Amino acid sequence: MRSDVPKVLHALAGRPLLEHVITTARRLETQDIHVVYGHGGEGVRNALAHLQVNWIVQAEQLGTGHAVAQAMPVIPDDHIVLVLYGDVPLITAATLAQLIEPARHGALGLLTAKLDNPHGYGRIVRDAQDAVMRIVEQKDASETERSISEVNTGMLAVNAACLKRWVAQLDNRNAQGEFYLTDIIALAVKDHVPVQTVQAASLDEIIGVNDRAQLADLERRYQCREAQRLMLNGVTLRDPARFDLRGELNTGRDVVIDINVIIEGRVSLGDRVRVGPNTVLRDVEIGADVEIFANCVLEQASIGARCRIGPFARIRPETELASDVHIGNFVEIKKSQVSDGSKINHLSYIGDTTVGRNVNVGAGTITCNYDGANKHRTVIEDDVFIGSDTQLVAPVTVGKGATLGAGTTLTRDAPPGELTLSRVKQQTVPGWRRPTKKNI
Repeated sequence: MRSDVPKVLHALAGRPLLEHVITTARRLETQDIHVVYGHGGEGVRNALAHLQVNWIVQAEQLGTGHAVAQAMPVIPDDHIVLVLYGDVPLITAATLAQLIEPARHGALGLLTAKLDNPHGYGRIVRDAQDAVMRIVEQKDASETERSISEVNTGMLAVNAACLKRWVAQLDNRNAQGEFYLTDIIALAVKDHVPVQTVQAASLDEIIGVNDRAQLADLERRYQCREAQRLMLNGVTLRDPARFDLRGELNTGRDVVIDINVIIEGRVSLGDRVRVGPNTVLRDVEIGADVEIFANCVLEQASIGARCRIGPFARIRPETELASDVHIGNFVEIKKSQVSDGSKINHLSYIGDTTVGRNVNVGAGTITCNYDGANKHRTVIEDDVFIGSDTQLVAPVTVGKGATLGAGTTLTRDAPPGELTLSRVKQQTVPGWRRPTKKNI
């Protein structure tokens, strides 16, 4: 990867490669997940400390068979062991469930694939009756063996007691000088344990990552797969090739998503939500019939039904919009609650504010919530009208039904039902002339 970041921590769809694999394994209702990591890989463990797994260090990197051997002492003999790889992120739970099934009946389940170009992979060697006999690695294969198109993916499932016995018999007499996990196939055949092969529904599932080009290729494969899933669930994507899901997305009926929309974290879109182009949604819950216009950013917020947002609006964390709220162009809302039917339509900043029902906030309004050391709160009660170019210097309250004249700088509470304004007296200076440059 030519990186200071361990390979399995590089992100695919916003999450580390290894986290994808662990999340998929969890869907199988596994009892325990053991992650074998190499010497110096403490960064992996620290970065994924939130995952409930058993971390096992492989102090010396002596091959895949040696890596598996490190985990075997903590696994009961009667368990089934499923071996996965942290840099193969697109494997599906459905394929793994098929792989485990032979192991439930005393066989060894082996995930294989048939490739037009099998270069670099271990080949599956079968006998005249088509039974699997062994796996030969590329560097150890003969010319005839290299012509085999069926390859080993490395993923397998087998009884733990058998696996313990076989990894104890591995040796490193090969071109790499490593203990190959693949050598257990021949040992299984020797012990008369059937080897049953399973193939993934898509080759995407078995592709690993060794460089950034492969990572980018898998990113696009992942996004295409997610786009297909969403469209089959009734979501309209204006262009599936220009859509990025980097988290979890739940959608209602008849949702429409335009181009270049990025979904991050956990996002919920209610029925008939429409999302305009070039929009970022991060950890938001959006109610039914909301329309988000182009070029908006919404994060860690809750949006009620029938709201209209944007274009070019930013909804920041801890914001709650009730129903029928309008947030217009170049408006920023932060850590505020806006009640039903209120409108903040143009060029305004509303921060640390409680906005009541049916409030109209004029263009260029700013809540001055920060005094250089502390944040203060503004309260705007129901049915308030705020004129354009108004500054509300918190802490301050605007009473119910009050009107603030355009250009007001409010430093004290405005009484309910009254007009409050603060303006200097307008003057005209007769005979005044604009200065001009003197000729020298």
